[in-house]
Amino acid sequence: MSVLGGQLIDRILIAYMILVGIVAGVILVAVPQATEFRLPPYFWVLLAVGAFDLAAYACGRRAPGTMATMNARLFGFVLALVLMVVIPILSGAGMPRVF
Repeated sequence: MSVLGGQLIDRILIAYMILVGIVAGVILVAVPQATEFRLPPYFWVLLAVGAFDLAAYACGRRAPGTMATMNARLFGFVLALVLMVVIPILSGAGMPRVF
């Protein structure tokens, strides 16, 4: 799996998912009631991946190199989930309920 040295779109997706994971983690620290929203935080990350794919599809018109690989999507998704869980734990807020 060569996500980090791969296509530009893969690297953009990984950077975007790091940002999504950090933002979700900070929201869970700043607003602990966020876990009680209609959509659990797990779906926030899933929606962010979907929004990225939709934007890449709309901008690239399915040209080669404009869609992220499945390895990059999975790696970014897992990375965002890990950040979303680790940030509240390290800040002392405890283990968030993300599912």
